[in-house]
Amino acid sequence: MEWFESWFDTPYYHLLYNNRDYTEAENFITKLTEDLDLPKSSKIIDLACGKGRHSVFLNKMGYDVLGLDLSQQSIGFDKQFENESLQFKVHDMRNPIDSEPVDAVFNLFTSFGYFDSENDDKNVFQSVYNVLKTDGYFVLDYLNEEYVKRVIVPETTVHREDIDFHITKRIENRYIIKDIRFEDKGQSFHFFEKVKLHTLDTIKNYAEECGFERIKIWGDYQLNDFQKEISPRCINLFKKK
Repeated sequence: MEWFESWFDTPYYHLLYNNRDYTEAENFITKLTEDLDLPKSSKIIDLACGKGRHSVFLNKMGYDVLGLDLSQQSIGFDKQFENESLQFKVHDMRNPIDSEPVDAVFNLFTSFGYFDSENDDKNVFQSVYNVLKTDGYFVLDYLNEEYVKRVIVPETTVHREDIDFHITKRIENRYIIKDIRFEDKGQSFHFFEKVKLHTLDTIKNYAEECGFERIKIWGDYQLNDFQKEISPRCINLFKKK
């Protein structure tokens, strides 16, 4: 089992990150759909949808949404929100997507770069390309390599409920690695996260190999222009040619 399969399926993962700013996320998604000028009838795939908050929000905005995630526990949770225009399925993003052609695929909040194999990374782009309509959009919201290197905090402790999560971060062989250690009910746990520090050129090459054109890069969730040294995000907008 790969690290993301075991870690993302634990209740501790969701506990650690339960302070995420969903207002910021909803504002970002609102700005994004406005910028793309996506009609409310559009079909969108939320790829790596987690607990489904963004899928639900998109659906409330009027979009037909399919949320996909590798975590069976997350999708099991998401099923309560389903309706005629909102569906959730367990899916590995490296595999072909079983869906009619869609208008856009969103991969948000660093849900890419987990795989060791370059072919796995390329397969993600290919699966997205194949499920999109011609002129469809692929939004890949990724970390900015240069920014991460500059602001990385080596050690921190996060308190959630009765648990202290001791977190260390390091950069090793072009990966940012986060070790997460904690105790609960007398038992010690150790999980880790490992994300590739992909360059802009690498991401562009993966996309172009499949037939995408990169038409814009934003540097933050307010959709400001990307600046390599200071932008906290690297939000790529691709179009299927």
